[in-house]
Parts: sequence; structure tokens; C-alpha cells
Amino acid sequence: MRMHNHRGGRRAGRLAVLVGAALACACVTQQEYDDAVALAKRYQTDVFTQDAENARLTAEVRALEASLTNDQLQVLQTEFTGDVRNRMADLQAKLEELGRPMGDVERFQLDDGLLVIIQDRLLFESGKAELGAEGIAALVGIAKEIAAQQPRGKIYVRGHTDSDRVSKPETLKRFPKGNIELSAARALAVAAMLINSEPSLEADIAIVGFGPYEPLVPNSDAANKRLNRRVEIFVSNR
Repeated sequence: MRMHNHRGGRRAGRLAVLVGAALACACVTQQEYDDAVALAKRYQTDVFTQDAENARLTAEVRALEASLTNDQLQVLQTEFTGDVRNRMADLQAKLEELGRPMGDVERFQLDDGLLVIIQDRLLFESGKAELGAEGIAALVGIAKEIAAQQPRGKIYVRGHTDSDRVSKPETLKRFPKGNIELSAARALAVAAMLINSEPSLEADIAIVGFGPYEPLVPNSDAANKRLNRRVEIFVSNR
């Protein structure tokens, strides 16, 4: 865009020089000269107008991106309130009752539905959102389990990361918004596999990426961070 405008300015400048040269050698009439000057001025005005329009559009795009990011953060800060907070408290109590390390796949029957927690190490390589063979096999079984559950309400697939910022250049290139985008992409991959295995689930599935904002445990050490890197599938009773 900038290169185009720079070329436009040079073309307008060359046109003005040619006009002056033409007058100097008396090769044109006064009317032809006046017409050429008017054309040069109009062309230059068009270039400046295009510059201003480009700047306006760029500013609008940047403002939209900033607004989207703020909206996402606001949703993350306000989404888990009321009943959902109570659900998280219920889950914390059940985690404490396990009395053993969490496995790659854990199922918890909560008051308002079934929660399946899948550790990211079973599903994805670090910084990626493509499912591995073990993860696919696990999700096929989970999809059949969910499809058989009746009554069944909404199915929430929620991606979560630890608090470490995305820093690998190749990961940032694919997920420029960092952990929020990575967690959403992972949730989408899991949801797509559930639907591929059991198409009847599609109408009930909702996908959310929370990034690092809903940890199971404090991100205080490597072991805790491993627990927080997960995908949750919550199947509501209603």
C-alpha cells in the first residue's frame, strides 16, 4: 500500500516536470499547458486522498483488533460467576479427594453434569493444536460415552493453558494472540473430533478458549502447570 502511494507521488512529480519542460520548449499551447497542470494537481490530490484513506482504514483495523482483545478479556473475567463458580468449588473438593495424581483422563460427576478432564500431553504436542493418535483414540471413546448419556444438555468443550507466555516464534506465528488463541484452537480440535465420531453431538457443542485464566491449581511449579494444561468436556444434565 505504501509502495503504491510512493510510486503515485513520483508519477505526479514526473508529470509536473514534463509540464514545465513542455512550456519551456513552447511545444504546447497555453490551453494544453493549463489542462496538463490541472491534471497533475488532480492526480496529486488523489494520491493524498488515498494516503488519508489508507491511514484511516489501518487505524480502524487496529482499533477493531484492540477492541476484540479487550472483549475477550472481559468475557474471561466475568464468565465464571454464580453457578459456574460453585461448580469449580465442587471440582476442587473432588480433586482433593482423589488422593492420587490425576491421570491423563479423569471423570467427575458434579451436581449439574459430567466433567471430563483431559491432560494436554495426551492430546497435543507442545505449542500445537493437532491431535495425536492417542488423543484421537481417547476422544472416540469419550464421544461414544457422551452420546449414550441421557438426559443430556449442552456440551461445553473448554481449552486451558498454564500461565507461561507463548514464546516460540513458530507458535506465535500461528497463534499471535498467545494462549487464548491456542486454547481455543485446541478446544476446536477436540470438539471437531467428538463430532466426527458422533455427529449427533454437533448441535449441543459450544467451544471456549480460556487460556491461563481458569487454573485448576496455582501455576507455582512445573507439576501444577502440567495439570492446568488441559481440555475439559462438561456435559450438562439439562
